[in-house]
Amino acid sequence: MVTTRAWVIGGGLAGSEAAWQIAEAGLDVDLYEMRPERQTGAHQTDQLAELVCSNSLGSRLPDRASGVLLAELHRLGSLLARLAEQVALPAGGALAVDRLAFSESVTRTLTEHPRLRLIRKEVTEIPAGCGVIASGPLTSPALSAALFEMAGEGHLYFFDALSPIVEAESIDTAIAFRASRYGRGETEDGDYLNCPMTQTEYEAFVHALVGAERIALRDFEASIADGVRAGDGTFFEGCLPVEVLAARGRQALAYGPLRPVGLNDPRSGTRPYAVVQLRQDNLAGSLYNLVGFQTNLTYPEQKRVFSMIPGLGRARFIRYGQMHRNTFVNAPRLLEPTLMVRRRPGVFLAGQITGVEGYLGNIATGVLAGRNVVRNLWGEAPLELPRETMLGALCHYVSHAEPRAFQPMKANFGLLPELEGPRVRDRRERQRRYAARSAAALESILLSSMGSLARLQVRTLV
Repeated sequence: MVTTRAWVIGGGLAGSEAAWQIAEAGLDVDLYEMRPERQTGAHQTDQLAELVCSNSLGSRLPDRASGVLLAELHRLGSLLARLAEQVALPAGGALAVDRLAFSESVTRTLTEHPRLRLIRKEVTEIPAGCGVIASGPLTSPALSAALFEMAGEGHLYFFDALSPIVEAESIDTAIAFRASRYGRGETEDGDYLNCPMTQTEYEAFVHALVGAERIALRDFEASIADGVRAGDGTFFEGCLPVEVLAARGRQALAYGPLRPVGLNDPRSGTRPYAVVQLRQDNLAGSLYNLVGFQTNLTYPEQKRVFSMIPGLGRARFIRYGQMHRNTFVNAPRLLEPTLMVRRRPGVFLAGQITGVEGYLGNIATGVLAGRNVVRNLWGEAPLELPRETMLGALCHYVSHAEPRAFQPMKANFGLLPELEGPRVRDRRERQRRYAARSAAALESILLSSMGSLARLQVRTLV
C-alpha cells in the first residue's frame, strides 16, 4: 500500500488538474496556492483554476486541433474539461465558459476531496519527494530562483495580455448585431455580438490605436530573482496585443481578429469592411469580452480608442485589458517527454511554465504530470504518450525543440507526424484523419501500455 504524500505547486489549470488526478488515484496530495497570501498582477480572485485571459478554452470541433485535444482530455478523465462543459456558454464551435462559475466549481470540487489538502502558502523551495511544479506564468521570484538552481538553466519569458470586458447593457444593439460566422452558432440568432465598421471607421480606429499611449512594461513587472534571466520582453505570436498587431500594417487587423468573413450585417445585407466581435463572458449574459483585443494601452486610452468602435460609444468597461509577464523554462534542455525534470527524477512540470500554450494544453499537461506522479509512486515507469496524439505531440515538441529558439506552442496539426499513404489534399478531410488516428493511438496506449493502476483507472472512467 502506497502511503507517500505527493505535492503540487500552483492552483491554476494544470496544478488543479494534476492534484485531482493524484487524489483520484487514491494518494494523498498537498496542493499549494499562494493566493490570497501573495497576489499576482493578473489574477482577480483567490479561486483555483481562474481564467485570466479569454473565457474560451478553444474549439470543440472534432477536426480542429483544440477539438482533438479536448476529446483526449475527456477520454483521459479530466476533471476540468468535465466541469467546463457544465458551465459552457454559447460560443459557436468553441468551448467558452462562465469564468467565475468555472473557477468556483473547480475550487469546491478540490477542497471537498478527502485526499486533497489545499495549502494557501507561497512555496519558496522545491519540496523533497515526488510532485508537480505548475506555478504558472507568474511564478514568484523566490520560486523562480529555486527553479533556476534545480534546472541549471535560465528562464525565458514573454509578455501576455488580457482583453477588456464590457457590460452587455451598455452595448448599442441598434448598431451591434448578433450572429456567428457562416451561421455556425449554437443559438438561433447567433452567439456573438458584432460591431461592424466601414472602411473610414476602420482606418480611423487603426490610426488612433497605433498612436495610443501604452503602459511601460516595467510598471507591470515585479522584481525578478537574481540569476534568473529576464529576457527581452518579446510577445508570444499567438497572443499579440491588438496595438502591436495593428502597427504591423494597416490591414493587419482586417485580416486578423477584425476579419469580416462569414458575417453579413442584417440591416444592409452586406459584409462589413471589418468587424469587432464580442463574446459572452458569464452565464447571466451580462458581460462580454472583446475577442482578440489583448492590450497594453493605458486605461484612459483604452476607454478613448475602444469607444470609437461602432456600438461601443457608451460602453461601460468593468475590466480593462492589461499586460503581465509569462514565465516558462527552457524545456528542451530540462524536460523529458513525460514532463519529468531530467535532473530531478520524481519531479514533473506542467502548464505554461513548460512552454505549452492554451488553456486545454495546460489542463492536458496537468493530467499527464499527475498521472506520472502516481506511476512514480507506484513504482511504474512514467508514461510517454505517442506522438500521434495531440498531447503526445505537444510534450514531444517542448522536450525536443531547438533550445536556442524555443517559444511556447499551442496544439496544432503541424506538430503531428504525417499521415501514411498518399497525401490527402482536402484540409478538413486530412484533419479528420489526424483526429481519428489520435483517438486510436490514445485508446491503444490506455488499454495496453499504462500499467495495472492506470488500467484500473480507465475502467472506472468508461
